[in-house]
Amino acid sequence: MLSTLVQEPFVQLDVNAADWEQAVRLATQPFVDAGLATQDYVEDIISGAKEHGPYFVLAPRVAMPHARPDQGALGNAIGVVRLSEPVEFGSEANDPVSYLFPLVANDDGGHLEALMSLAELLSDESFFEGLDDAKTAGEVLDLIREKEGGL
Repeated sequence: MLSTLVQEPFVQLDVNAADWEQAVRLATQPFVDAGLATQDYVEDIISGAKEHGPYFVLAPRVAMPHARPDQGALGNAIGVVRLSEPVEFGSEANDPVSYLFPLVANDDGGHLEALMSLAELLSDESFFEGLDDAKTAGEVLDLIREKEGGL
């Protein structure tokens, strides 16, 4: 379940980012701080987006920055980041981005169930309404648990 991979330190609300690169760096820094990803993992996300475009902008307003497990993933986690102001990522169809769900996964299978739960949430407009209303990381975690209970 998603709630097992989202921990309070990985939830950041009203993050100020000047551009997409800073947004990705800020969103993934808690993974580096927690020892779940190396700085190389973060750099691979940035270089991958510069080389291939914003492949991780998945839906309108939503990005899921991630890299391949072999690029420095040391654990499994998902973050939730609400930007204070939307940022352009260069995705014609889905810009600007307001929410980032950074992912670090050190295997190809252990996080799939959580990603399926996240996909369900991303199709639920009331999830974003709750995310917009949240004042604390704890409220975001409660929202995720509540929504998972209904999936």
